[in-house]
Amino acid sequence: MQTIQDVMTRDVRTISPQDNVQRAAQMMDELNVGAIPVCDGDKLVGMITDRDITVRSTAAGQAPQSTRVADVMSTDVRTCTSNQTVDEVLGQMGDVQIRRVPVLDEQSHRMIGIVSLGDMATKHSAGIDHALDEISSPSTPDRTQTHH
Repeated sequence: MQTIQDVMTRDVRTISPQDNVQRAAQMMDELNVGAIPVCDGDKLVGMITDRDITVRSTAAGQAPQSTRVADVMSTDVRTCTSNQTVDEVLGQMGDVQIRRVPVLDEQSHRMIGIVSLGDMATKHSAGIDHALDEISSPSTPDRTQTHH
């Protein structure tokens, strides 16, 4: 049974809650990722995604240079531990439709890695199809449609 430590990425770039949104966007561009863990020291305090930047910041008219990561990040972050099984974490990702989960050390609760659907797809094939189906299926928009 494969565990998360078998498939996770260990060298994770993080951003500080004090950094600005422009820096977060630049890091996403450099790393070619859509989400970056936010750490205060070695404590995970949130995740910032390209969608957080677009929807919470840009749409609200905030300037990317003066808006802090802390103001737009998601704080209810799903995490896993390195000794959980891949199947278990895949199931959780499918349930909440996320593609990346920070990995915490079970004892210290420090972030030691990140695991993505891609990591699991390339290193573990059972169960990935179901999670991909769950995540790829469009969810209903949370706004009421007005018809003219």
